[in-house]
Amino acid sequence: MTAPPDQKVIPIHILIAEDDAGLRQSLARLLSGEGYEVACVEDGNSALKLIAQRPFDLILSDLKMPGLNGMELLHEVKKFNREVGVILITAFASVDLAVEAMKRGAFDFVTKPFKKSVLLAVVRKALERQALMRENFNLKTQLEARQGERHLIVNSQAMRQLLDLVERVAPTSSTVLISGESGTGKEIVAEEIHRRSGRAGRPLVKVSCAALPEAVIESELFGHEKGAFTGALASHPGRFEIANTGALFLDEIGEAPLQIQVKLLRVLQDGHFERVGGTQTLFSDARIIAATNRDLKTAIEQGQFREDLYYRLNVIHICIPPLRERPEEIPALAHHFLEMHRLHNGRPALTFTDAFLDGLMRHSWPGNCRELENVVERAVIMARGTEIDELLLPESMKPGNRNHELLTFPIGSTLGEIEERAIEKMLEHTRGDKERTAKLLGITSRTIYRFLERKRKSASTNCQSMSWKSDPN
Repeated sequence: MTAPPDQKVIPIHILIAEDDAGLRQSLARLLSGEGYEVACVEDGNSALKLIAQRPFDLILSDLKMPGLNGMELLHEVKKFNREVGVILITAFASVDLAVEAMKRGAFDFVTKPFKKSVLLAVVRKALERQALMRENFNLKTQLEARQGERHLIVNSQAMRQLLDLVERVAPTSSTVLISGESGTGKEIVAEEIHRRSGRAGRPLVKVSCAALPEAVIESELFGHEKGAFTGALASHPGRFEIANTGALFLDEIGEAPLQIQVKLLRVLQDGHFERVGGTQTLFSDARIIAATNRDLKTAIEQGQFREDLYYRLNVIHICIPPLRERPEEIPALAHHFLEMHRLHNGRPALTFTDAFLDGLMRHSWPGNCRELENVVERAVIMARGTEIDELLLPESMKPGNRNHELLTFPIGSTLGEIEERAIEKMLEHTRGDKERTAKLLGITSRTIYRFLERKRKSASTNCQSMSWKSDPN
């Protein structure tokens, strides 16, 4: 049956691990002819490397292969993804072997030589089970959403593709890097990944690398022992310990200090770390989901982010497009926020007028979904009747109001003064998003950071000067 032209057909990815080149090619032709996307490797070690890089719906593996055999590969695969289907193929079948394979999580056990029709039937059954499990995940997600949990609003092709990637990545244990401008919903995507994973019953521990002071972040992440520093009156577990067997969400990872990045690299490599002031090596099996609104490649060039850490984090990359690139999402998001804040504030049923929605559609949303939510929440609180009309739009969003886009300077202003004023206003416009500010002004982010550092030093100097003047001695 052909899918409707507006419906995206999601390909099914199958990995074949077989050391016999002839059989490997024959299986690839057979499965490709059925419309599946097929990748082939000749041994278990190669299969494991490929599985760590990208998700598969099904794995067909020979039992006897050089290096890592099929049973060992099955064991390792289940560490990455407990739900993926694995079919073992062998010429040396026995009841005991088949029972052992099933105990370890294999979907089925096929004996050589086999009929093509038999193998295809087993493959279809395995994929049907995967589809049922995915449907269960979706039903669970919908139920949780009705109970008030945050969830993704998917009403555009870009977000459908993003959700497809989330569905494929979630059941694995791979590290995920989520990028996107401030307010696009990176934390919600992280929650969605965890909710759909096999670790959903375990905690998703969140930490903002920008919100914690540099002197505190090491202790918060890795914990500390009693007496490690002044005020450490008792031992304290860190976020990695708390998130063990669950997931750790590192928000704004681009703001992590360089010395912390070194320690993060080690945990990502082997899961080992020590508490501050401790000598015992601890282990954490936390899945890492990181998020950033910075261009980490630019940060690497500027010496502000470690390249080796970037590649450890960037196993699976999910990029959330800004709201201005998916305007078809705006009405659905607005109605979602309307219902959420109406219920939260105990308001009766409310509706948007067409003029209000038109105002939302005209706006460029530099603050993305977070800005849209703020506008809708304000309208819900300020509404007097049952309708939310254009009068409840912020002044800057009302038709004909463009004063917020104008910036004037007195005659005689220097280029330096003009540049600083432009940076200040653009930072206000982007809600402090340094990377977007630099992009909109056509300058480097380094210029933004130099400007902010000058302001910080100037403020510090002014404070010291005021302190000195107020000192009676």
